[in-house]
Amino acid sequence: MAMTTSPLQLLKDPSLLKTDALVGGRWVAGPSRFDVLDPATGAKLADVANLGAEQAREAIAAADAAWPAWRAKTAKERSVILRKWFDLLMANQDDLGRLMTAEQGKPYAEARGEVAYAASFVEWFAEEAKRVNGETLPTFDNNRRLLVLKQPIGVCAAITPWNFPLAMITRKVAPALAAGCPVIVKPAELTPLTALAAAELALRAGIPAGVLNLITADSSNSIAVGKELCASDVVRHISFTGSTEVGRILMAQSAPTVKKMSLELGGNAPFIVFDDADLDSAVEGAMQSKYRNAGQTCVCANRIYVQDGVYDAFVEKLAAAVKALKVGSGFDDGVTQGPLVEASAVDKVERHVADALQKGGRVVTGGKRLGGLFFEPTVVADASADMLCASEETFGPLAPVFRFKEDQEAIDAANATEFGLAAYLYSRDVGRIFRVTEALESGMVGVNVGLLASEHVPFGGVKQSGLGREGSHHGMDDYVEIKYMCVGDILK
Repeated sequence: MAMTTSPLQLLKDPSLLKTDALVGGRWVAGPSRFDVLDPATGAKLADVANLGAEQAREAIAAADAAWPAWRAKTAKERSVILRKWFDLLMANQDDLGRLMTAEQGKPYAEARGEVAYAASFVEWFAEEAKRVNGETLPTFDNNRRLLVLKQPIGVCAAITPWNFPLAMITRKVAPALAAGCPVIVKPAELTPLTALAAAELALRAGIPAGVLNLITADSSNSIAVGKELCASDVVRHISFTGSTEVGRILMAQSAPTVKKMSLELGGNAPFIVFDDADLDSAVEGAMQSKYRNAGQTCVCANRIYVQDGVYDAFVEKLAAAVKALKVGSGFDDGVTQGPLVEASAVDKVERHVADALQKGGRVVTGGKRLGGLFFEPTVVADASADMLCASEETFGPLAPVFRFKEDQEAIDAANATEFGLAAYLYSRDVGRIFRVTEALESGMVGVNVGLLASEHVPFGGVKQSGLGREGSHHGMDDYVEIKYMCVGDILK
């Protein structure tokens, strides 16, 4: 592809390039616009509607007005519409992937993979819509009958990140729609184009006006929109994926209206390799976990702990695999790592590398900027607990490798963080696997695997990594209210 050609000119369906927001079934230009840039080139891709507090209130009103008719539909009717949306997402996988790579930077093959992953949540919750089951309870009085009903919670809001600009939307929106709730989505300002295209496909699938609203906003207006969503009595539920710092703010802002909240926040995932591990498998898992999306995932291996007996061999194998990665534009053939999303992300990786070197770390491979928003995939050996990369989430292509001797030493180090999203361990000892897994303070543990997410498993963390679970049948729980019903005078 020539550098002068915008990747958006190659869309098979140009009508998927939407730059206005979606409120009440209407495309809204907004009072101002903001630019969306290609992180690989810095080129402007499009300017997008920049909405504020007033338009947020309009979206809330539109969702509230649409709620009675949407919740009145049968579960089967909602399921059919969601299934159509799934089919359209998959039919437009290439274009959605192209939009994603253009605005987010991940390699095109990886972006197409995310589209399939995102669509799987729509398919899953289309099926789960028909399985929101109530209960009948044993009676304490033969003249009564006791039932438990599950009803849609109401208008929901979803605030989503840039690192998975489609999957983090469908993982929140699909269960809400399946349960009978209208949704207002505030996508990340860095990656609105993928979200807007998905919203266009939702309309084509038959999702009624007002049931799905999408508010685009720049970083400043995003704060104002978030405050409106948190302060509204109409919005009953907020789901957010992002930093723990922002999650705390949203919790505080939602406290006066006592909202239900689903929070998938920061991570600092430990990746533990024991002496008895299959080292080739462990290296493969580390590569998948650490360097996918240039290390910009909340569950990526942030701290790699390797037992003393295999430490040197593991570092050598990992470094060899990392050296083979190809960095470049996500549209170039063979590229396995794209750019980081913005300059501050590159600065953080560089700061973590410099800090590690100052404190005794040793760069085995990588360690340098490559120009623009690109950074070399990096391995640092001889990492220690006093380094920034041990306590902070790097969110970039840096793998610090720590040495340990005893199992308990690795467990203590893994748990020495306020976060508890994901953890990984490699061992062939079944007893050790269970002992360590049960001791790790994480919501998810991958054993001899580097990738663990899927639409039918519960995704979420403990400690300050969040509240609630997304995906699986548990993913419906936050979008329904439980109502106890006691019926008397049965025998009269």
